[in-house]
Amino acid sequence: MCADTPDTTTTPDYKETLSLPKTDFPMRAGLPKREPGWLERWENIGIYDTLRAKEGRKPFVLHDGPPYANGHLHIGHALNKVLKDMVVRSQQMMGHDARYIPGWDCHGLPIEWKIEEQYRTKGLDKDSVPVIDFRQECRKFAEGWIDVQREEFKRLGVTGNWPDPYLTMNFHAERVIAEEFMKFLMNGTLYQGSKPVMWSPVEETALAEAEVEYHDKDSFTIWVKFKVVGTGDATLDSAQVVIWTTTPWTIPSNKAVVYGADFSYGLYEITGRPEECWANIGDRYIIADKLAADVLGRARLEEGMYRRLCDVTQDDLSKITLQHPLAGADGANGEWDDIRDFRAADFVTDEEGTGFVHCAPSHGMEEFELYRDLGMLEQVITYNVMDDGSFREDLPFFGGKHILRSKPKKGDWEGDANAAVIAKLTEVGGLLARGKIKHSYPHSWRSKAPVIYRNTPQWFAAIDRPVGDGQDEYGQTIRERALTSIDKLVEWTPQTGRNRLYSMIEARPDWVLSRQRAWGVPLTCFTKKGALPTDDDFLLRNDEVNARVAEAFEAEGADAWYKEGAKERFLGNVVNPDDYEQVFDILDVWFDSGSTHAFVLRDREDGSEDGIADLYLEGTDQHRGWFHSSMLQACGTKGRAPYRGVLTHGFTLDEKGNKMSKSLGNTVAPEEVIKQYGADILRLWVAQSDYTADLRIGPEILKGVADGYRRLRNTMRYMLGALSHFTEEDRVEPADMPELERYILHRLAELDKVVRTGYAAYDFQGVYQQVFNFCTLELSAFYFDIRKDALYCDGNTDRRRAARTVMDLLFHRLTTWLAPVLVFTMEEVWLERFPGDNSSVHLVDIPETPQAWLDETLAAKWRDVRRARRAVTAALEVQRTNKVIGASLEAAPVVHIDNAELLAALQSVPFEDICITSDITLTADPAPEDAFRMPETQEIGVIFEQADGEKCQRCWKILPDVGTHSHAGTCGRCNDALG
Repeated sequence: MCADTPDTTTTPDYKETLSLPKTDFPMRAGLPKREPGWLERWENIGIYDTLRAKEGRKPFVLHDGPPYANGHLHIGHALNKVLKDMVVRSQQMMGHDARYIPGWDCHGLPIEWKIEEQYRTKGLDKDSVPVIDFRQECRKFAEGWIDVQREEFKRLGVTGNWPDPYLTMNFHAERVIAEEFMKFLMNGTLYQGSKPVMWSPVEETALAEAEVEYHDKDSFTIWVKFKVVGTGDATLDSAQVVIWTTTPWTIPSNKAVVYGADFSYGLYEITGRPEECWANIGDRYIIADKLAADVLGRARLEEGMYRRLCDVTQDDLSKITLQHPLAGADGANGEWDDIRDFRAADFVTDEEGTGFVHCAPSHGMEEFELYRDLGMLEQVITYNVMDDGSFREDLPFFGGKHILRSKPKKGDWEGDANAAVIAKLTEVGGLLARGKIKHSYPHSWRSKAPVIYRNTPQWFAAIDRPVGDGQDEYGQTIRERALTSIDKLVEWTPQTGRNRLYSMIEARPDWVLSRQRAWGVPLTCFTKKGALPTDDDFLLRNDEVNARVAEAFEAEGADAWYKEGAKERFLGNVVNPDDYEQVFDILDVWFDSGSTHAFVLRDREDGSEDGIADLYLEGTDQHRGWFHSSMLQACGTKGRAPYRGVLTHGFTLDEKGNKMSKSLGNTVAPEEVIKQYGADILRLWVAQSDYTADLRIGPEILKGVADGYRRLRNTMRYMLGALSHFTEEDRVEPADMPELERYILHRLAELDKVVRTGYAAYDFQGVYQQVFNFCTLELSAFYFDIRKDALYCDGNTDRRRAARTVMDLLFHRLTTWLAPVLVFTMEEVWLERFPGDNSSVHLVDIPETPQAWLDETLAAKWRDVRRARRAVTAALEVQRTNKVIGASLEAAPVVHIDNAELLAALQSVPFEDICITSDITLTADPAPEDAFRMPETQEIGVIFEQADGEKCQRCWKILPDVGTHSHAGTCGRCNDALG
């Protein structure tokens, strides 16, 4: 219809006779204020429980990876929980019984650390407080944050069993975690060993790989001289082997030096020296040839100050033994006088360093494994470093020195141990060069302090030892079962997740289960006094004892382990308690969360029927975290993975692609987004993003999301207005509809398949893009634009009833397709049409769409019609831009078609209505040279002509018959509508 206003001085105002859209649905959403009301409404209705009551539906279980209960949510939490919610809601609306039990990780060091901080503030010593009292403080802290996070998650519109979540600190959970641990005890995979593990001196506990993050660190780097001794070859015995290390504090624990079996080595003699140099004229150094120039340059020796005397062959190297640089030092008390081993090893490289590696097997896994395989661990293991990262008090020169500070000083954790070692090496002439290097280094993700490798007795699950449980379908060892599960039992989204976890499991060492802390589930086992860890009777394996522990934990929680007389309670009348030691190490919290499948999926009525989840969904860091630990744990107890599918998402970045940091001020807090825009905009950001990669978010991105939301909201508002007072009497069967309506139904049937396939594959971005484009490009800009004339101006015609029937069919599909994403907005749209105390879009399924609606022949025809329409509208836009016309109804173009099939198609439809012109002429005559053409439709030429006649004062079409009917100023169609 034309934009200009009709002259009402001579004709009646027909506006009141039009069937204009009627709706109270507001254009402005007001989501921040209105969303809490819908949350309250859903709670009153009991949406989640009502859905569970639907019978005969196949279960779909997304098992929630538990967030940690110690702080407000960040944007990564929001991304994760919204993705989970979209999975659950879409699966439910496609006919499943989609269950979601939220959960929390409650044990572990972060909470314990917080309580210790509170104690330090109050001047209390943690070790002077009874352990059960301390654990109760930790429990109370976790409970407080669970309540906070629960409300924050619910505010995001996340559905689930919020009144009854799972908590790893619930008594039943603690019982099951202990039972799952005792399965490792009983099946022969549990053992106590002493090997280097990642150790946090600040937190005084072992750490798992998943508890470590890598940051740049400035480290001291030193080049140290080891004197060659005892070869009987005067040339070699005059030489020194040079090593390089970035951990000077490990030099006091050195037991060996290793070299590469395939490298070229040379003997280099110093012939000149500058001032300020630790090399002396006449010194001879053995260095890998590839690295010699760099090493000597570090010692400030320029070319011409040294010469290569000769090759040092592999045979020469095999004769060498070494002396520690601190050997014979005054006050060393013989600590380092033993001869150092010297041999080839395959982990030596000639890419950096000197071609030699100093070995402190107590602080390096490769060195440990080398000497373990040689059966020489007793000769090379040291115990120089204490729990707090200090050297043992009786270690000469360095006793009591700390590798790290207990607190950072201006961000620097460096203690006094490295400086002391470097100073002593300088004093005894053991140093050739020193420097600093910035490199990626492991840090505890809790304290943010650097970690060290430290040999300490720990409890391990052997992943290559046959599991004595008789569940050998997928392999005999934990590693075999895990690799088989990854390849054959699990579907990965995206597929790259498979490769990442497979390579991790394939190369990983045994699982360190123990931590030296207080808050968590203890390792519920006993060791025999006097027995060695390698003895068969070292561990007590007794079903009755295990049952007693489980029963006590069910009733009292894991605190039962710490109560006075616990050992006698558990062992009495079974074995002599005096013969056994009770283990008080705490289980790795990843064992807790890895065991959740047992007390959630297996034990709960709303869990999984077979104890296996349909989906685990977390960030990519969980390949080394929850996906990993759950896989290992279940393969040790169930014999297979506890999940059928794994979906991983990326991390959140700022708009420029930078990692978010409070110090940089580029974080985006979910609560701030919700306050400004509402949770639906945050959810829409998730749906629009490719979650398989890192996701960017910031003010401009959110503004763009909100703009797209408004366009979609206006589409829904238009439909609501058009469907005002629609009843079943208005419905028209598809077979009786005009072609345009049948074409839209065809597109609906096509899109229904896209939506279902996309939701099944968790492709929310793909689903939303397709639905959004359909709404904006095919509905608002095409179908609605064409049919508004019939909707507004027709009487009770078949055409108008067909259009409203299609609107109704569109409404039911669009609201349910979009409900998993825009949970609040689609509820608002639904209630506008179907108000009622128990009405909700979230209680209905996506309606089945008849395949009979598909008509590819019709669709092909209408694709051609739309192509021709674009040519006509483009030609009219030129006239509008040139101000020849103000609206398309002022035109009656002549369209020349150089394609008989296309011409016939256009002649078979009301093409003037489709192009929204008052008239149109279709002809096969050749188009004039000045006809408008589009590059992609050269067979269509458009000649602009003005419409002939007067403007209808009701529909604004310009037609010859206007003014010839009983109602003044109307066309025949409007005159009939007025009766």
